[in-house]
Amino acid sequence: MNTVNVADSKTYSSTAYKVFSVTRKIFVYLISLLIIIAAVLFAANKSPNKAFLGYRYYTVLTNSMTPEFASGDMVFVKLTDAERIKTGDIITFNPSSSSEAYLTHRVTEKYADYQGTGVTCFRTKGDANDSDDAFLIDESRVIGVVKFHMPKLGLIVRFVQLRWYFILPLTVLMIIFFSLMKYYFSMKGTDGTEAQKA
Repeated sequence: MNTVNVADSKTYSSTAYKVFSVTRKIFVYLISLLIIIAAVLFAANKSPNKAFLGYRYYTVLTNSMTPEFASGDMVFVKLTDAERIKTGDIITFNPSSSSEAYLTHRVTEKYADYQGTGVTCFRTKGDANDSDDAFLIDESRVIGVVKFHMPKLGLIVRFVQLRWYFILPLTVLMIIFFSLMKYYFSMKGTDGTEAQKA
């Protein structure tokens, strides 16, 4: 009579369950955190003028600033006074009073007292563009300086804003999926017993 010990199989199942359990927790926590942040900062208010802790967020719509950032990225802009902005900074601004559009370009020149008016103006340019923008930006149209960006986060935020009703059922489905997987691995971890083969 030959005896086959399946302890190795039991150990493997136990290790696999532990790895799955840790991965599941991390994934659920990250998704939950992302949903909460999106709900608080983005979904409830689509206005790009909303500030949080002195920052505003904007989704990049064109590739005029590549390779710095690209379409679909999200930039986080620190509200900044004009006198603190310097040449080389990347700023977000409203180019026209007749439009609600915003641009994010790099400052190429700064005029602290433009033509003796006492108004600070900026010449800007997209990194990927061949020439400077054809207009000057006065300080009243400047939102602030880009401090950091997150690749493709703008696409996720836009999805949350436009398809917010998908979030709840998606969350419920993920909870059900991970619950079933937890049950499956827990069963695999308890059925490892010694087997005998004649």
